[in-house]
Amino acid sequence: MMSLWLNMVNPLHYVKKIDGYIIRKFIGTYIYAIILIISISIVFDVNENLAKFSTYHAPLKAIVLDYYANFIPYFANLFSPLFVFIAVIFFTSKLAGNSEIIAMLACGMSFKRLMRPYMISAALISVLNFFLGAYIIPQGTVVRQNFESLYKNSRKNTSASNVQLQVGPGTIAYISQYDDKTKTGYGFSLDKFENKKLVSHMTANVIKYDTISDSRYHWKAINYKIRTLKGMREHITSGMETDTTVMMEPMDLVFSKGQQETLTSPELKRYISKQKDRGSSNVVQYEVEYHKRIASSFASFILTIIGASLSARKRKGGMGLYLGIGMALSFSYILLQTVCATFAINASTPPMLAAWIPNILYSFIAYYCYKKAPN
Repeated sequence: MMSLWLNMVNPLHYVKKIDGYIIRKFIGTYIYAIILIISISIVFDVNENLAKFSTYHAPLKAIVLDYYANFIPYFANLFSPLFVFIAVIFFTSKLAGNSEIIAMLACGMSFKRLMRPYMISAALISVLNFFLGAYIIPQGTVVRQNFESLYKNSRKNTSASNVQLQVGPGTIAYISQYDDKTKTGYGFSLDKFENKKLVSHMTANVIKYDTISDSRYHWKAINYKIRTLKGMREHITSGMETDTTVMMEPMDLVFSKGQQETLTSPELKRYISKQKDRGSSNVVQYEVEYHKRIASSFASFILTIIGASLSARKRKGGMGLYLGIGMALSFSYILLQTVCATFAINASTPPMLAAWIPNILYSFIAYYCYKKAPN
């Protein structure tokens, strides 16, 4: 009885030889498409940036390890829907052309059963895409962007002025000028309120973030003065230097283009929550990025169904037409993602809805293609 139960819960129990055959074809073609297209992209990128690399004396080791080692997974994950569609169209059309799908259906296999190995392959790719996009690629993006700022003259925003933000309940911080390169702020003030009454006012000519501290939010105030108000009494404390805890970090002060891509999903979630607690409205692009990583991973299922449904029937003329359709659908999906993200940022569309609109629309296309597929 126990062995029967273990056999039933074992996922390999449901994977037959024909499933393994299709999964190997799917994954192998997917990897082949990535290698082929990314190789072409690297050739064009090298041709475009070779002059900049030479001008700024970029070391070969940095070009390979810091730039292209992070360039490849970033763009492979970004265009994964395209690679999935190409892979499905390519190898399914080949199976149909060799009458292998006809033989499977003639043996009593339904089209629904035929889709099982496709869905297993899509699930593997989906999990991989989400893991890379949520945890691995953001860390590599930081390295790649630092390389671009050094050797491609890609300017990053490293300063801010007149920054005011709520760093805690009833606590408002203000910095006149901030330099992110040195993690130093000038003209700092910190006001604390209780029941809408000012109870403490701190000023400092200079405030520096402690980058080597074991704890977060650790700042060093230089030439400071603290006024503590208790009713009609006022107590003043001043000095040259003191350590203080202010619930803000350098990334809260300077916003760079593409900054949301450098945060892992858990970091994005914490950042969004923290900014909302402060009453900040500048979190839409971060919310879109967070939800897009989840929604994009489901694109593998949708585009797999469309691709398999379109190319499963043997037709004259080969796979050229369906490969063209696949390319058009994949690029339109990626374009729609960008358009919806823009609507969320500039037109007040809910970020979660904006991230899922492409999947919702293409789900209807997938359902239509699936119903029209041979069975």
